[in-house]
Amino acid sequence: MDFKTIVDVRTTAEFAGGNVAGSINIPLQEIQQREEEVMNLEQPVLFCCLSGGRSGQATQYFKSKGLDCENGGGWTDVNARVNS
Repeated sequence: MDFKTIVDVRTTAEFAGGNVAGSINIPLQEIQQREEEVMNLEQPVLFCCLSGGRSGQATQYFKSKGLDCENGGGWTDVNARVNS
């Protein structure tokens, strides 16, 4: 996988229930407040969530800010990609 950073935008409770090893949890509801943190992550960034909806919102937001990022969809799909 070519991505430097994986950001899971699910809630902390969802993230605690299972996640991609090495991923960072920044819940979607905190994404704007933590914008500077996200913009300083090693790029490209891959966003994921449960099904791809929330990560799609995060991807759209950060692409508009110039971040090199992609929507990875559901975290289980990302996990499979990372471990393949």
